[in-house]
Amino acid sequence: MSPLTPQSSPLSSPFAHNNQSVRQLMFKVQLAVIPALLVHIYLFGFGIVIQWVLAFATLLVVEFTMLKLRNRPVRPFITDMSAMITATVLVFCIPAGAPWWIIVSGTAFALIFGKHIYGGLGYNPFNPAMLGYAFLLLSFPVQMTQWTAPTEILDYAVSFTNSLHLIFTGNLPQAALGANLDMISAATPLSQLQIGLTQGQGVTESLTPIALEAQTHYQNGSVINGFFYSTAQFFSLNSWAWVNVAFLIGGLWLLAVRAIRWQYPVGFLSSLSLISFIFYTIDPNTYPPVDFMLLSGGTMLAAFFIITDPVTSSTTPKGRFIFACGIGILVYVIRTWGIFPDGITFAVLLMNIAVPLIDQYTQPRVYGHK
Repeated sequence: MSPLTPQSSPLSSPFAHNNQSVRQLMFKVQLAVIPALLVHIYLFGFGIVIQWVLAFATLLVVEFTMLKLRNRPVRPFITDMSAMITATVLVFCIPAGAPWWIIVSGTAFALIFGKHIYGGLGYNPFNPAMLGYAFLLLSFPVQMTQWTAPTEILDYAVSFTNSLHLIFTGNLPQAALGANLDMISAATPLSQLQIGLTQGQGVTESLTPIALEAQTHYQNGSVINGFFYSTAQFFSLNSWAWVNVAFLIGGLWLLAVRAIRWQYPVGFLSSLSLISFIFYTIDPNTYPPVDFMLLSGGTMLAAFFIITDPVTSSTTPKGRFIFACGIGILVYVIRTWGIFPDGITFAVLLMNIAVPLIDQYTQPRVYGHK
């Protein structure tokens, strides 16, 4: 078992059982997010492209500056693509129409305080992207909850020019109805559910606005009975569900090329599904069904692209599964009883803290030891 190169230490993760480098691994991850990127552009406009360009420009400046301050060679470290993965994950976590300084400050914080302050890749205990997202969520809660409504609700696509204008000025040009960000924003399904439950409504009543959108846009759709009815209805209107499916497709490809370990998605999705099923069975009026939990928020992004970070997760096979299961349970707890609609960020950071303990108790037995 050899450490990945060029930036990792023989005493620290990430480790690989083959000859792939950090650059090769990160390149595969970048390829795997392309389906989600294309779906996101189709459903929410070109804002995510502009945010990604801003994040990339920021990471170049931050990486160059920090490597110089740490007396490290710039080229081999800045081209390993690890910082690009951090920026890419962060871009998918913020609203597409968020002000330009949101992604700039978030990317800079993630790389400086989530990576370089600990000595670079291989030494950081916390997932940098999640640390940067937590910083943004706690510091700028208003800007971080203004999610651009999908095209099916707005009835027009937010073009590249309009997105550029929105991100840098906070308003759309007159050609786009002179709207501001508030006028084209909409609550995500998780936020809608949380608001409804807080007001004493049941799950069905809380999601009534979403159901009405489905009825408006898909009146000729067929009705499917049983468990798959809620899924079909959910898909018929929920753009966020399709983004999750796109992440699932990319994640399955990563598993096929052995870029990530199966314990991560299996442990996370199975624990989240199991606890969702238990509580939904107990009280379906208060707790949402399994399909809603799996296809809302950043579930699939977390399962295949966030918790699979080899540096900040457990290094043992059993440990990876326990790590992933812990995140799944915490995500459900935070989504259901916490103040944050999604909860993935804080679930990941909390389990990052537990990694040394998990590794200590899940070390495999030495070969030949009785």
